[in-house]
Amino acid sequence: MPELPEVEVLVRHLRPLLSGRKIRSVSVRRAKVLHPTPVATFSKTLIGATIQELRRRGKYLLFDLKKGRGRFVLLGHLGMTGRMFVAAKKEALPKHTAVVFDLGGKQFIYEDTRYFGRLTLDLTSAEQLGPEPWDEALTAETLVRELKKSRQPVKVKLLDQTLIAGIGNIYASEVLFRTGISPRRAANRVTVAEAGGMLTNIRDVLNEAIACGSTIPLNFTGRKSDGLFYFGQAPGTPDYYEERLRVYDRAGKPCIHCQTPVKRIVQAARSTFFCPQCQKK
Repeated sequence: MPELPEVEVLVRHLRPLLSGRKIRSVSVRRAKVLHPTPVATFSKTLIGATIQELRRRGKYLLFDLKKGRGRFVLLGHLGMTGRMFVAAKKEALPKHTAVVFDLGGKQFIYEDTRYFGRLTLDLTSAEQLGPEPWDEALTAETLVRELKKSRQPVKVKLLDQTLIAGIGNIYASEVLFRTGISPRRAANRVTVAEAGGMLTNIRDVLNEAIACGSTIPLNFTGRKSDGLFYFGQAPGTPDYYEERLRVYDRAGKPCIHCQTPVKRIVQAARSTFFCPQCQKK
């Protein structure tokens, strides 16, 4: 599932392609992705609106739109298999296209193989998010105060989007490895000093991932020159970011620090990777 860096890369890619574009018509092929917004409401609201801005909040894409004197926000989420891109109107639509916006000479396409994502006028999920990782109000002290409320393993708690918005499975493992904290450690046992280290590493890991483009090669549709993706390596970066991950998906391989084999466990139905020597409980 795309995490904060993947969504940020996508937002930066789409923003100049969408800003100032007017939505001339809307085609909804999978009403499920609009939930709970009715199809009729969705189409009536969006047709004639102009996309003013595109921004990210956690793992969500927020489209700021204007129609007449009114302004509103459209929320997008890629789910597990979603892709959002701009293509020429003459291009054939992908098999699993869910929503299409006619933008004049171009079309915005939201495609989702499993239809777990969302493109909706309901903003409830985004309104429940915690602070962004770079929020100045997010300090070691405020983080510890929230962690003290939970006995969950710290790795599981980091995935709680009401704690910090945008941290996903890959980067939670990377952060804990860099900080030297066992993923099995109870969240309420993290110290202020450790929380400070976690915050530094959260910001460093995410900044690095965004700068590198993401974790896997570009996923193109159609001609390779299209450059359309939902997550992947940014054009021009020399190495795949996945090769730079220090612990994630390295089960059985030697730790880059102590050579102890990296272990994999399952927490909250997700894979966790850690070094049992460098990250003692």
